[in-house]
Amino acid sequence: MILFFALLFVALAIAGATAFVIFWPLTLVHVRDRHPQVSEELSFLKPSALAWLLRGDYYATKDRTLSGLATPARVSLIVILAGLALAGMLWLWAEAYG
Repeated sequence: MILFFALLFVALAIAGATAFVIFWPLTLVHVRDRHPQVSEELSFLKPSALAWLLRGDYYATKDRTLSGLATPARVSLIVILAGLALAGMLWLWAEAYG
């Protein structure tokens, strides 16, 4: 049963990855077109860009359209990380006690 829930968390991470692949490129294109001073430090999977997204630094631009694109990307990135962390934790638990 534990491994079932671990696989369920992996499925949750895959769903988050699907949303991330949709919203993150749209966010990057919007930043490139409307906020060139911010776009210099961002690229698709650059760790500093993902940290920028997780911290919510896009709120500093005061652009509602950017917030509307970046917030779902941020939520999906959190879902990916949480799903993988929970699946890994359950897998370790199954290895230790199952």
